[in-house]
Amino acid sequence: MILEGLVPKIHRRALLGATASFALAAPALAYPDRTVRIISGYPPGGLNDIICRAIAPSLTAVLGQPVVIENRGGANGSLGATAAARSAPDGHTLWMGIVDTQAINPYAYRNLAYDPDRDFAPISLIGKFPFTLVVGPSKPNIRTFQDLINAARPAADAITYASWGVASTPHLATERMVQQQGVRMLHVPFIGQAPAMQAILAGQVDCFALPAGGAESLTRGGGARAVAVLAPAEVPLFPGVPTVKSFGVPLDSGLWKAIYAPARTPAPIIAQLNAAVREAMKAPAFIEVMRQQGAVPEPSTPEWLGEFQRSERVAWGEVVRSSNALVD
Repeated sequence: MILEGLVPKIHRRALLGATASFALAAPALAYPDRTVRIISGYPPGGLNDIICRAIAPSLTAVLGQPVVIENRGGANGSLGATAAARSAPDGHTLWMGIVDTQAINPYAYRNLAYDPDRDFAPISLIGKFPFTLVVGPSKPNIRTFQDLINAARPAADAITYASWGVASTPHLATERMVQQQGVRMLHVPFIGQAPAMQAILAGQVDCFALPAGGAESLTRGGGARAVAVLAPAEVPLFPGVPTVKSFGVPLDSGLWKAIYAPARTPAPIIAQLNAAVREAMKAPAFIEVMRQQGAVPEPSTPEWLGEFQRSERVAWGEVVRSSNALVD
C-alpha cells in the first residue's frame, strides 16, 4: 500500500507550538534528531502492520524524521512488547500496543517479561476495530451463524477456528461465543492474523473471528463468507450481516490499538508525540485506511489512554480467568 506523497508536509515549528506550555519548565529539546521506529508485535500483513504502515508516512511528515516499522512477532505480541519496553526512553522507539498486549497478556502469561502499566508511557489511542466471524471454503454448506452452531453440535471439535495465538482476542471471543451456545470447537492458533487468514482460504481451518477489514478481504472473492458481527451494531463493511447479539449471544468483541513510548520517556517528548500522532491521524490517506478496516481515528490524551488501559485489564482479566486460557 503506497501512501507516500499523499500527506502534506507539516513544518516542525507548528508541532513544537503544541508543546509551548513546557517551554518554561524544561530546556528546548532537539527531538527527534534521527529515525523513529514503531515496533509491532505481530508479523507483516495483519492489521497491526497495516495500521503502523498507514500512520508512518504522515508521522514522518509531522516529525521531520523518517518513521520506520519493525515487526517482532511471537507470543501474542509479548516479544515485541518486551523489546519496546527495554528500549531507550528517548522518544525514538514507539510501541503499537493492542488490547492483547496491554490488557490480556498480563493475565494469560504466567511469566510475562513486561508490565503494561509499569513499562510503558501512554501517548494516544488510535482506534477500535470490530470483529466479524467468517467461515472458509472447508465448510461450503455453512451459510449462516446458526448453520455454524448446528454443525458444531454433533461432536466436540467438529469445527475448527483460527486465532493469532493462545489467549488472543479471537481465541477468547470465539471461546466465549461457543460456551454461550453450549457447543465446542477446536482452537487452532497461528503466529499472526495473516497466516490465519491464509489457512482459512486454504481450507485448513473452518472459521475465524477477525477485524472487519481482514474479514472483508477474505470474503471479497467469495472464498469465505461472513456469518455474524461480534459487535453490538452492524458494521458498514458488511451491510445486512447480523450481529451475534441478534442470536442471543451478548458478545461485544474487537481490537483497540494505541501508541506508547517506553516508561520514563520525558514528559515534554510525550506531549510532542501526542500532538504529532493527533496531527498524523488527520491525514486523508490514514483516514481512508481506517475506513477500509471498519474503523475511524480516535485520538486521546495520554491520561485518558492510561485510565482506559487499566479498565480494560480488569474486564479482560475476568474473561481470561473464566476461560482458563493460560500460557506457561
